[in-house]
Amino acid sequence: MTQNIILNKEEIDHKIKRIAYQIFETFADEDCIVIAGIASNGYVFAKKITTVLKSIASIEVILCEVTIDKQNPNSEIKTSISKEIYKNKGIILVDDVLNSGSTLIYGVKHFLEVPLKKFKTAVLVDRNHKKYPIKVDFKGISLSTSSKEHVTVVFEENNSYAILS
Repeated sequence: MTQNIILNKEEIDHKIKRIAYQIFETFADEDCIVIAGIASNGYVFAKKITTVLKSIASIEVILCEVTIDKQNPNSEIKTSISKEIYKNKGIILVDDVLNSGSTLIYGVKHFLEVPLKKFKTAVLVDRNHKKYPIKVDFKGISLSTSSKEHVTVVFEENNSYAILS
């Protein structure tokens, strides 16, 4: 099967910066927000957004890692910070690729167990054929793909890219 690069390092960097500015605009009235990245690539993407946000905004940004079993998303979800820290705050749940929507929707469900000020979602690639009715608030790129195609995002030290195979 062939692989097509759909985003290169420069394009990913540009999308991270744009998403960070969109988050800043949305949460400009907040003193503190939580960027919650879904473990693995979602967390790496969240760290990159957090770095840009801290350079452009005076808002306190708390980074949180969210661990979800993607094969069994109904199992216990763990976060690197306690519920008391994100209670009554604005949260952005971040992942690299939105495939079926199950990981994101179960992540949303987890955070809704406590009162929040605002809740938004962000992904680098939205594949546009979801199984669950979840909307992404901030996205790098939307792709109409078939269910047989696969999107992979690679974050390396000096190179990042997204491929469609």
